[in-house]
Amino acid sequence: MAQGSSFHGSFRLTCDIHVDGYMEGKINTEKTLIISRSGRVKGEIIADKVIINGLFEGECYANHVEILPHGKAQGTIHSDELSIERGGHFIGESQPTTEEQVVKLQQSGKKGELKDANNKSKTEEKSAS
Repeated sequence: MAQGSSFHGSFRLTCDIHVDGYMEGKINTEKTLIISRSGRVKGEIIADKVIINGLFEGECYANHVEILPHGKAQGTIHSDELSIERGGHFIGESQPTTEEQVVKLQQSGKKGELKDANNKSKTEEKSAS
């Protein structure tokens, strides 16, 4: 998302996203969210990895969170791996993740079959519903 642009609403992505502008709402990505030095995000983030070098305000659920030297985060961060570099700021609270908050997919013994954290394969989940 380019510098100078703004977006209000919800995003659901399966790829990385790089924010140079302003976003308000909910962002859900299976990959990495990068908030650049000029980027601003307000709302809820669900991602595998979040890198903050701009401003973030809200609630974040991620496996890994990094606050870089120009990053400022305010709110609640749910992550087992939080790092704050010298110069980075964090005002709020941090909580450990739970399996329900951030789902990890694992490779099973069969080629191409994925299992969730409870060791249920995708095919098992489909037949159970």
